[in-house]
Amino acid sequence: MFVDFPQLTITFLGTGTSTGIPMIACPCRVCQSENVKDKRLRSSILIASGETTLVVDTTPDFRQQMLRLENKKLDGILFTHPHKDHTGGLDDVRAYNFFQHRPMDLYANALTAEALHRDYAYAFSDHRYPGIPELNLITIDESPMMIGQIPVIPIRVWHHKMPVYAFRFGNFTYITDANRIEESEMEKIRGSEIIVINALREESHISHFTLKQAVSLVEELNIPQAYFTHISHQLGRHDEVNKKLPAHISLAYDGLQISI
Repeated sequence: MFVDFPQLTITFLGTGTSTGIPMIACPCRVCQSENVKDKRLRSSILIASGETTLVVDTTPDFRQQMLRLENKKLDGILFTHPHKDHTGGLDDVRAYNFFQHRPMDLYANALTAEALHRDYAYAFSDHRYPGIPELNLITIDESPMMIGQIPVIPIRVWHHKMPVYAFRFGNFTYITDANRIEESEMEKIRGSEIIVINALREESHISHFTLKQAVSLVEELNIPQAYFTHISHQLGRHDEVNKKLPAHISLAYDGLQISI
C-alpha cells in the first residue's frame, strides 16, 4: 500500500449508465428534464496530479467528453471491463497520438485486453492502415503500480459474474459496474477519504448496486464523502434524489470536479 498520496483533481466526464440520459426516444420526466445535471454521458472520470493525466474508460462519448473539457494532454487510460459503454470511444485517441507523437498507454486486465484486441483488431494488425490508433496495451493484474505521479491499486469487484476492476488512487476510490465486493477487496478500499460508487436505480438489478445498496456500502466502509455514478433515468431527477441522501453522499454529475 502506498503511504504518501499526491494531490489529485478528479473530473466526472460522464455519470450515466449505458444508454446515457436522455435515453433515445424516451418521454420520461428525467429524460425531458431541463436541468443540466440530468444530462448524463456514459460514465468516466479524468484524474490529474502534477504532470500526469489519466482517464478511466473510453466511453462512446469519449470525443465529446474531451472536447467539452478542452483536455489537451492524456498520459494513459485505465479500463474497468470490456463492455462497450466503457470501451467504445477508444478509436478517438488518434488525436492524442497525433499531437503527443507517441502511442497511448492502455491498462487493462486480461479479459478486457482480449476484448480490445478483438474489437480494435485493425489497431493491432501487422498490416496497419495509416492513421489508425497507436496503442500500447499493458495487461495488468491486481498489483499496485505507479502511472507517472499517480499511485493505482486495482480492486476486483463483481458485475454479476464478470470480474471488473475498480481503482484506488491515493485516498480516492472509483467503482463502477458492480453489485458485489469480496471482503478481501473491501480491505483495499477502507481508509479512502472519497469514494465513487455506481447506483443505477432504486429497484434491484442483476449486476449493479441499487441506491440503497450503494448507501449501505458507504456506511459499512465508513468513508467520509461519497458520490454516486452510472445512474439511469429510472433513478429520478438529480435534485429530487439528492434530497433523500445523507449529508455526506451526493449524486455526481457531468463536469463535477473534486480535489483530494
